Amino acid sequence: MGSAEPPFLRITEIFHSIQGESTWSGLPCTFVRLTGCPLRCVWCDTEYAFHGGDRLTLDEIVAAVESIGTPLVEITGGEPLAHPNAYLLTERLLDGGFTVLVETSGAFDVAPLDPRAHRIMDLKCPGSGESGRNLWENLDHLTGRDEVKFVVLDRADYEWARDTISERGLDRRREEGSLGDLLMSPVWGTCDITDLASWILDDRLPVRLQTQLHKHIWEPDARGV
Repeated sequence: MGSAEPPFLRITEIFHSIQGESTWSGLPCTFVRLTGCPLRCVWCDTEYAFHGGDRLTLDEIVAAVESIGTPLVEITGGEPLAHPNAYLLTERLLDGGFTVLVETSGAFDVAPLDPRAHRIMDLKCPGSGESGRNLWENLDHLTGRDEVKFVVLDRADYEWARDTISERGLDRRREEGSLGDLLMSPVWGTCDITDLASWILDDRLPVRLQTQLHKHIWEPDARGV
């Protein structure tokens, strides 16, 4: 019998850039963008990652990350957790001494992720067209090292996010330290960030307003940044 095939993933791109979102925003970061996503958010800005990509073994991926030499790594997509070997890649990178962020839609089980990873979980607002895919059980698996993100299309999305924070006790968990920051960002080019800031201030909402920093540095549709 032949030897087992080495584990692999299909990769759209591996690149070095400035982290544009989350509490890690502004730091140099290596991004590993996996190919493929079963969700179709109406405002998606990475549709190019739905198909194609290169078939790389985990050894090849880790070697590429090591060659860049940045201690912070983000595994993203697409939707990384749609691919079982993404969990193994996360473990391999952590074992290599990297700080690993995993950005996920929240539609896939985060429980199997190595607890050393930092989970940046996107709860889909109705304006995305994919709020029915939210796997609410994931909230039970998040810890103080993890963050929850809301991408807001309009006022209705904001109110849904505000009410979800209250109804699910996310504000209480954040105060207690059993959940990390709550993040809220406007859909680029659709929701005015000034309006979103005003809504947050009016409601005294305990969230961190964020913008996609990389889109301010480079062209909004630039790839590999």
